[in-house]
Amino acid sequence: MTQPPCEFIPPPECPVFEPSLEEFSDPFAYINKIRPIAEKTGICKIRPPQEWQPPFACDVDRLKFTPRIQRLNELEAQTRVKLNFLDQIAKFWELQGSTLKIPHVERKILDLYQLNKLVNEEGGFEVVCRDRHWSKISVKMGFSPGKAIGSHLRAHYERILYPYNLFQTGTNLSKASLTNDTKDQEYTPHDIPQRQSVQPQETCTIARRAKRMRAEKIKIEPGEVCDTRPALRMRRMGTFPVKREPMRMAVTEIKEEPEDPTDIDEAVLNTVNKPTNKAPCTEQQGRPTSCSLPRVDHYMCLVCGQGNAEDRLLLCDGCDDSYHTFCLLPPLQDVPKGDWRCPKCLAQECGKPQAAFGFEQASRSYTLQAFGDMADSFKSDYFNMPVHMVPTELVEKEFWRLVSTIEEDVTVEYGADIASKEFGSGFPLKNGHFQVSPEDEQYVSSGWNLNNMPVLDASVLTHITADICGMKLPWLYVGMCFSSFCWHIEDHWSYSINYLHWGEPKTWYGVPCYAAEHLESVMRKLAPELFECQPDLLHQLVTIMNPNTLMNHGVPVFRTNQCAGEFVITFPRAYHSGFNQGFNFAEAVNFCTMDWMPIGRSCIEHYRHLRRYCVFSHDEMVCNMAVKAPTLDVNLAAALTKEVQDMLQEEEELRKKVTKLGVVRSQQVDFELLPDEERQCDRCLTTCFLSGLACDCRPKKMVCLYHFHELCQCPTDKLTLHYKFTLEELYPIVASVKHRAESYKNWLRDVTEILEKKEGNKRSLEELHSLVELAETGAFPDANLQEQLKIIASEADKVAVMAQQLLNGKRQTRYRTCGGKSQSQNELTVEELRSFVRQLDALPCNIRQAPLLRDLLTRVEDFEQRSARLLSDESPSPSELQDLLDLSLGLDVELPQRPVLRERLEQARWLETVAQHSSQPEALCLDTMRRLIDQGVGLAPHGSVEKAMARLQELLTVSEQWEERALGLMENRPFQSIEALNEALQEVDNIPAFLPNCLELKDTVERARSWVQEAEALQLGGRIPVLETLSELLQRADSIPVKLEPLGRLEALVSDVQAWKESAAKTFLLRNSHFSLLEVLCPRCDVGPGLLRSKSKKGKEMSQTSRRSPSRLDTVCDVEKALSESKDSASAMATLVEVHCTEMELLLALRTSNESRFSTADDGNALSVCVCQKPPSGEMVRCELCRDLFHGDCVQLERSQLEYGEAWFCPFCQRSRKPPLDKVLPLLASLQRIRVRLPEGDALRFLIERTVKWQHKVQQACSDGLLERLGKGRGSHRLPSRSDWERHDSPFYTEHASLPLYALPSELDELLVEGFLLQVTLPETEQLHRYLMYKLSPPPSPSPKHSPEREHHHHKRSPQHGKNGGSSPSKENGQSKRTKKRKESSDSQLSDQAKKSRKKKSKKSRERREEERSERREERRRSSCSPVHTSDPAGSESEEDYSLCAAPWCREPEGDEVNWVQCDGTCNQWFHQVCVGLSSERAESEDYVCISCTQPDYERGT
Repeated sequence: MTQPPCEFIPPPECPVFEPSLEEFSDPFAYINKIRPIAEKTGICKIRPPQEWQPPFACDVDRLKFTPRIQRLNELEAQTRVKLNFLDQIAKFWELQGSTLKIPHVERKILDLYQLNKLVNEEGGFEVVCRDRHWSKISVKMGFSPGKAIGSHLRAHYERILYPYNLFQTGTNLSKASLTNDTKDQEYTPHDIPQRQSVQPQETCTIARRAKRMRAEKIKIEPGEVCDTRPALRMRRMGTFPVKREPMRMAVTEIKEEPEDPTDIDEAVLNTVNKPTNKAPCTEQQGRPTSCSLPRVDHYMCLVCGQGNAEDRLLLCDGCDDSYHTFCLLPPLQDVPKGDWRCPKCLAQECGKPQAAFGFEQASRSYTLQAFGDMADSFKSDYFNMPVHMVPTELVEKEFWRLVSTIEEDVTVEYGADIASKEFGSGFPLKNGHFQVSPEDEQYVSSGWNLNNMPVLDASVLTHITADICGMKLPWLYVGMCFSSFCWHIEDHWSYSINYLHWGEPKTWYGVPCYAAEHLESVMRKLAPELFECQPDLLHQLVTIMNPNTLMNHGVPVFRTNQCAGEFVITFPRAYHSGFNQGFNFAEAVNFCTMDWMPIGRSCIEHYRHLRRYCVFSHDEMVCNMAVKAPTLDVNLAAALTKEVQDMLQEEEELRKKVTKLGVVRSQQVDFELLPDEERQCDRCLTTCFLSGLACDCRPKKMVCLYHFHELCQCPTDKLTLHYKFTLEELYPIVASVKHRAESYKNWLRDVTEILEKKEGNKRSLEELHSLVELAETGAFPDANLQEQLKIIASEADKVAVMAQQLLNGKRQTRYRTCGGKSQSQNELTVEELRSFVRQLDALPCNIRQAPLLRDLLTRVEDFEQRSARLLSDESPSPSELQDLLDLSLGLDVELPQRPVLRERLEQARWLETVAQHSSQPEALCLDTMRRLIDQGVGLAPHGSVEKAMARLQELLTVSEQWEERALGLMENRPFQSIEALNEALQEVDNIPAFLPNCLELKDTVERARSWVQEAEALQLGGRIPVLETLSELLQRADSIPVKLEPLGRLEALVSDVQAWKESAAKTFLLRNSHFSLLEVLCPRCDVGPGLLRSKSKKGKEMSQTSRRSPSRLDTVCDVEKALSESKDSASAMATLVEVHCTEMELLLALRTSNESRFSTADDGNALSVCVCQKPPSGEMVRCELCRDLFHGDCVQLERSQLEYGEAWFCPFCQRSRKPPLDKVLPLLASLQRIRVRLPEGDALRFLIERTVKWQHKVQQACSDGLLERLGKGRGSHRLPSRSDWERHDSPFYTEHASLPLYALPSELDELLVEGFLLQVTLPETEQLHRYLMYKLSPPPSPSPKHSPEREHHHHKRSPQHGKNGGSSPSKENGQSKRTKKRKESSDSQLSDQAKKSRKKKSKKSRERREEERSERREERRRSSCSPVHTSDPAGSESEEDYSLCAAPWCREPEGDEVNWVQCDGTCNQWFHQVCVGLSSERAESEDYVCISCTQPDYERGT
């Protein structure tokens, strides 16, 4: 101690972290974040955010504690070694009866410890003296050389230290005496073991660090272990009674130190070491304590064995043995003052091992306020300034100066390890006594609340069932200036966190975990004496060492000043120490994160070697976590996997080892239910959990499997293996932990791959959701990663929803504009779609709509390309545009090309419509052109549209002009010729449009041409046109506004026909007749009045029959239709023949029916007759044709008009005027001249033919003598006459006689009926009827009423008197000669062709005609005998002059000059002009063609 210690140099600062409020929200996440940096310094400081200011919640009124007493120079290791050495020297000399005083050298106290150490290092006192190394030693001690310091050092060593060293070697000392210089300073021993014999006052109900609060007793016997079970039981189970030693201790005032500390120390020593009579022997002697004797006689000198010289007999204060002063070596002259120890006790006391160092408890308790007052007073007095003005640097330097000196003894007090459970934490607690305001509720559950931090899910301490004070329950610390906490590491090498609630700063020093062993080795090296007596010295928190000293030996040390409101965190196995700058209040607790797990297992191994007890069982904690693997934090499970695997492997090996050694007995035990002392390894103090060995010889003892051989001496087969789990039970536990850890690893791998967005390794959205769900259900850590995953999943869901909506078209809402076009709202643009697809590609997952959207984008891009191509085309196809638009409708994207396409589509459709109409000019009408132009006006402007519009407008203008011109051509009068219209139509053909007027004009011209052709065709070929055809032509000509050349001629022809029909109607039809001309001329289809009643019914039947037989002719309409449809006159004649046959059949049947009806009827009232269909009554008249009766009144009969033999016809049978044949023949001739076929003409011709044929039949009947064979009727039925009516009262009568049918042969009946049916008056008919009447029903005898004139009249009308130029024999005979004359026509109007075709008759043809005429004359001569033709003598004279007319109906005209005409046709036959109805003028002016030449297929009757 020749020089003061060097000035303290502060170590470098540790890291200081200032987290944001977000980072500060998760304590362990933030600690894990800063750990790579902070664990390099062992400690770090965290400044919470400014917003984080928890209220101070400790119950100040209840807080009362007893602090620890700390003497600063006893804390430092090297200083304590020196003090312990000085205490040994002082004790040695004290036992020798002397007082140790430390000399001064060079005005400084001599460092006896250093001097003794250097002399021993040099070889000892004798060697140093022999080698004269005292100067060297003086230099090493820091003294200046050359001042003979070495001799002083030799003298002090020889006087003070040398006797002690000799004593230590066991050498008997001569009488030793200690002479002190007056300048020497008397040394007052610290008596650390004596002061620490006072046990601390227990305050924690659940204590842990008992060895911090009291010194452990170390037994003297070597190899004997201290009994720590009470402390262990106290730590685990609660409090235990404190055994106090029967010793007294002086009360020392800390606040105010006395001026002379030596006096206080001596008083204390005298008090403590004062002997007591009858005192028991110490435990170290190992003898009974009852050694006191009642009398002095019992004291005898143990050297000489005599009890004489009692006044010289000394009693040892240590063992009560007696020694004579003169028997001692060296002998004593006087009785020593104070306590005296015999040589035996002296050797024992000096050789006793040093007691473990610890803090003593203060003698008084403080409240927080009292302690603060004391602390502030101490600091202000010490530094002589206000506490808040003392710099921290000054306090730090002064602290390290005080702990390094032995001259100054500064004592302070420290309120350490105060249980928060008893007095309340500084942080607010749920359901605590402190009323927490609403704004401070967050601090109750905050992770930085030290009450919560050890039991958070991320802390493994939460899996320890017991509440461990200091580890799981915070401890409170109330400090004052210089109060300190020594170098230590936390139990089980755990983390610690300290929060300074308020007060002056706390200075911290930390050594990183990697330098922990280095620090231990340096301290062992620098203070080996301390570790010899206390191997776990650094676990007791009672020793510090100057950081500069450690740093000088290569130990990294960092420092920091912890201010109020700041945290300091120490990391696993990081040594830390420090002191308080002044009065403050701090709170600390331990916590263990998952990274601590392997460190904690290493700590257990370390404790096993140190034989240090464990605060908790590491294996128990690991198993508690392993059985909760399914709900365990995955990071913790990952860290736990290695732990359980190592634990299982270690347990397997140990169990196999003890099994091989012969342990066969086993028993399952619940270790957690046993007291700690019963499951603690008796050898290494490790707490057993998985297994342990026990023996029946020591039922309360157990050892771990590492020390199975140290339990007892019993054979191994007597040992019992206690186990918690079988190995088969441990395997699934380990597997579950591994599965839990791997589930997180797999999840983390998958999530990492997703976040890395590897294109070829993307997951589906469903897998992404499963990962999110797995993270939520599995309570995986890394909230940021989960949050990212959730954000990604949420974004992916939104994108998927938007994609689905886009694909479904739900985002598209359409509305109608005023123009009728549909527009869309909320549609994506193409660029937005591209961005959307890029967003899909950027997603770290695949959604099932992505391919569809990519396809949509592809279709959109294809649409854009096709649109660009089509829009660049001058005339795009409407179908392509429509297809493209249809394609765009399926693209739920806002396409700018769509409206342009619509415009172009409208244009293209319009252009296509224009092209279609232009390609089909027949459909391009004016309205279409106007409509197209109107549509084109509404289109967007385009070149092609403008061109088409111009063409349309031009075409429309031209078309309108031509339409007006064509209409004018058709409407103007007079009509234009066909040629003129053709010229106009040639120009119209070049106009590509549908022009109705022009087409109508064209059609008119075509119709005019066709009409003209048909009209001309009627005049060619010699065929006679039909009136219906002419009428149709004329009707058609009315609708043809064209000048038609043949129209006039046809109109004249039709006019002639109409005139002819009128003339024929006047000739045949009766006045007011209901019959038409055709009905009169044609044979009858309906016969008799009886048919009228069933006319309607028959009409229905006829209609049905007509359907079955279309050729049936039942009505006049059918006949007319058949005649009109006939191709020629022959077919017409055949039709009329069929009708005539039907007429004859019906009429003959009717005549027979009526005749039989009247002949068989008995009662006339049953008959229905007449037009009235009533029974006959009164005067009746009978129709000669139908043979029905008629009332005279009904038919308005005038009897004066009827003559006998005159035939009467009923209204149904009298159909016409029946003109004479000479009036009918001119009608036929005029019709032939008109050269038109009409049904009436065919019927007239058929009538004339029938007439001629009938005449021939009459002639034939006469020539055959048919009339001559008739006889009168006899006995036949006849109708009643007037006389019958009058005589027999008959209901009716007839005055006009009718021809009796019963007497008439059928041939004559048919001949007569046929003659009656002819609508021509013939003399033959009347003559035949009269003849038959006179023959069959002769008139009655003349009555007076009948005059001769009447009779003469009847004779005039007889058949023998012909009439009307008939062919009677008298007439034929009266003709002497007939001359033939043929006037040749010189009519200039005859055509040349007609003249050329007229042939002269050859001689041979004349001869043939002469022969034919002669044959006819012969026939007439043979028939001259008939009753009709009487013989005429002049007839024969004229035969040679008789010429035969070719007309079948030749009238055989008579006269001086008979005019003839030759047919100009092909037959060249001659005809009487009168027979063919020609006048002389007409025969001369016109060509005549007979009917046979006009209708070659006509068959003339013979």
